[in-house]
Amino acid sequence: MAGPCAGVHRRRLYARQARVTGLQMLRLFLTSIARFVGIAAGALLRSPDGVSRARPRRVLVMLAFLPIFALAQGIHWLGFLLDELLFRDYRRVRIREPLFVLGVPRSGTTNLHAVLARDPQFTTFTTWECLFAPSVSQRLFWRTLGRLDAKLGAPLRRLLSMAERRFFASLDDVHAMSLSSPEEDYFALMPVLSCFILVLAFPQAAHLWRMGSFDRDMPAAERRRLLDFYADALRRHLYVHGQDKRLLSKNAAFAAMANSLAAQFPDARFLVCLRDPLQTVPSQLSSIRAGLRFFGVPADSAPLRERFIEQLAFYYQNLRTLAETQAPARTVTTTLPQLKADLAGTVRSAYGRLGIPLRQDFTATLSAAAAPARAYRSSHRYQLAELGLDAATIARRFADAYPDPASAQVVLGAPESPPHPAAGTPAAAVMDATEQTAGLSRC
Repeated sequence: MAGPCAGVHRRRLYARQARVTGLQMLRLFLTSIARFVGIAAGALLRSPDGVSRARPRRVLVMLAFLPIFALAQGIHWLGFLLDELLFRDYRRVRIREPLFVLGVPRSGTTNLHAVLARDPQFTTFTTWECLFAPSVSQRLFWRTLGRLDAKLGAPLRRLLSMAERRFFASLDDVHAMSLSSPEEDYFALMPVLSCFILVLAFPQAAHLWRMGSFDRDMPAAERRRLLDFYADALRRHLYVHGQDKRLLSKNAAFAAMANSLAAQFPDARFLVCLRDPLQTVPSQLSSIRAGLRFFGVPADSAPLRERFIEQLAFYYQNLRTLAETQAPARTVTTTLPQLKADLAGTVRSAYGRLGIPLRQDFTATLSAAAAPARAYRSSHRYQLAELGLDAATIARRFADAYPDPASAQVVLGAPESPPHPAAGTPAAAVMDATEQTAGLSRC
């Protein structure tokens, strides 16, 4: 009788959890609607940075963008509803020992993620899944449509390839991407309007800035709801791609929630990438200027610059807490110069220290990826002065992370960070030189 009774108990527990999950999803849905109305009204009526007026161009862009964005959000939530009706077994999926690639922006995490995604033991989100298919239902729909398209000679695929080249080409210097490439799964938080990239469109939204300092400023109840929603997004992914796979996640923006992730996933491993703040700060500020301009936000706004700098400073502090206090045995810290000089050796050492098996079929992939990493030169250029910065100011603002003691946790054989420029070195020359030596400077 013990067996049948245990089975009945599990089914009852599962039914109760399903009801709780349904109520949580309904609450998140209603909260997202209210939040969307608030940020939409703010985007049309309020100053984007608290100083400058809302420009006519911003209003026009928002009038075009908001309906499309709302439609996409509605489709995502329809997909979640279908998941609860048709694929609710996704909730039973276990997330076993995920690997999170975290770090400050522009520290080489994109290239590292692309390399690790080729390890067969991992599965990771692709761009099209992040943007168009956060639900199981959407993924199965697009997969079915893809198979039908292939039988018809792939006209839709060719059309998408043309559109992809036109749309993503302008991003190559800052963050190269394609629909099929590995991508940051913080886009999974888009349906609950908690993906930090939205701050480029809605810099007046206080909730988005709290996402940028998640571990410090997000209220505890909302923090739990968002972490549970994110965990469900990972379960959906594994439900589709195979529960035997190990989840690989890469998110520079998740530096703000590193310690919450360590608590939510107690068996997770963390590979943290750091870079000298003298390089990180201007590179990040420069990389977001085009996005701000597109949405009619002043790219040279001093209040926004200060907020982004404050956020980056919190990233360094939070990642140090992860490595030194929250999860020291589960965290390996590396630096951009180390990844460039010895990518294969850095990854092998990290695998060993994190207890991740290094499969023979991945060893050759690592070796092949090392040479392009050493040869890569970024074409992303910027000057400190044009960003309203100078080296001395950055050094003062990032005194605790400049150089960050965590950078001393080097992988054996890897070089240290490039030396800081001498006083009086021209800003343009500094940035050109650091970009040449840093190499993998995509975020």
